Amino acid sequence: MAGQRRIALGALLAAAALAVAAFPFRESVWGGLLLAMGEAGVVGGLADWFAVTAIFRRPLGLPIPHTGLIPRNWERMAERVGSMVGGRVLTKDYVREEINHLDLADWLARGAERVSRDDLAAATRVVGGWIAEQLTPATTAELLARGRRALAARPLAPLLAAALRIARRQGWDQRMLDGALRVLADAMERPEFRTAVGEVIDDLLAHYRDRLGLYPRLWMGLASLLGVLDRDRLVSALHAGLREVAKDREHPLRAQAVDVLVDLERRLGDDPALVARVEAAKAELLAAPAVAVLLDDAAATLARTVRTELAQGDSELITWLGERLDRARRALIEDVALRGELADWAKARLSELVERHHDRLAGFIENGVRALGPDGAVRLVEEHAGDDLQFIRVNGTVVGGLAGGAIYGVHLLVRLLG
Repeated sequence: MAGQRRIALGALLAAAALAVAAFPFRESVWGGLLLAMGEAGVVGGLADWFAVTAIFRRPLGLPIPHTGLIPRNWERMAERVGSMVGGRVLTKDYVREEINHLDLADWLARGAERVSRDDLAAATRVVGGWIAEQLTPATTAELLARGRRALAARPLAPLLAAALRIARRQGWDQRMLDGALRVLADAMERPEFRTAVGEVIDDLLAHYRDRLGLYPRLWMGLASLLGVLDRDRLVSALHAGLREVAKDREHPLRAQAVDVLVDLERRLGDDPALVARVEAAKAELLAAPAVAVLLDDAAATLARTVRTELAQGDSELITWLGERLDRARRALIEDVALRGELADWAKARLSELVERHHDRLAGFIENGVRALGPDGAVRLVEEHAGDDLQFIRVNGTVVGGLAGGAIYGVHLLVRLLG
């Protein structure tokens, strides 16, 4: 902008020089014409210099009214810009229409083609190392607390039904069963976990005993005296059963467990009584101190295992994640229907976000503009419109000079005719 300022100043000085040079010849026709043009050019240039300067600051620092417009009215301008953009430019309908015009499916395909398997493996190692650093005991406890709050706030039955349905369709049910059995069997080897399981069993027996009549309660008391309902014995029996089922892939309990899961998936969707019991059990378990200890121990163990695995660049977990990501990448390239479904899902979610948060758009823009501050706003306008504003000064000098010459010509013509 400095070059344009020099041009504007040069035009003003040229007009002043013309006026000075023509002054001795003002009695002649041409001298008077040039003097009038020079004087009018100086007046026009100074007037436009004042107007342009008044937009950004007070000319010569003088407290002239209605000057320094941007710094003085910055708060109001920020509010007006926010309301204008949010209410008239980026309206809900316009944003939704633009989202619908996006070819997200093509973006997914091109992005998947650009990424190689080695890129995914490298990214997995980097992200895995970062997660390993962030997964501290405090972070694990915070994540577990958030998970509990989220679980308490949302209905559990639909989530369970959806998870079971996806697992069955993908053939994950047996692998999930294997993993769950191995994790539980290994966890039962630790004394603290066995103690927590024993406390859960005690809570369940006490809860069950409270619902029984007199004689069944007497029989349970007798069984406890004889050691049949001993906590350690029940925990050991449970541990032995878990190990047996985990080792034997043909164990009858496995097939029964799969059948139970299929029936459970169906009932979670159409059995209101079961849904109510699931919600009641969820609330009861989340409130039980023994379950809290059990979850804390399981989360800490899982976090340690994951942290150890992720810290190793060539760990089995990193390799497994890389393979799954590469499989997903190939699916995005080859499966047109999958890309379409993902694109439709993403557009629907974006439209929901627009509907939900559009009212905050004006405030967001207003805060962003206000964050510039008066000085930052002046610099921003000068950077983007400063050159044109300086040429306004040039135009003022030229137009003023031409207008002065025209007025002098009219006066001269009137004198000649008179």
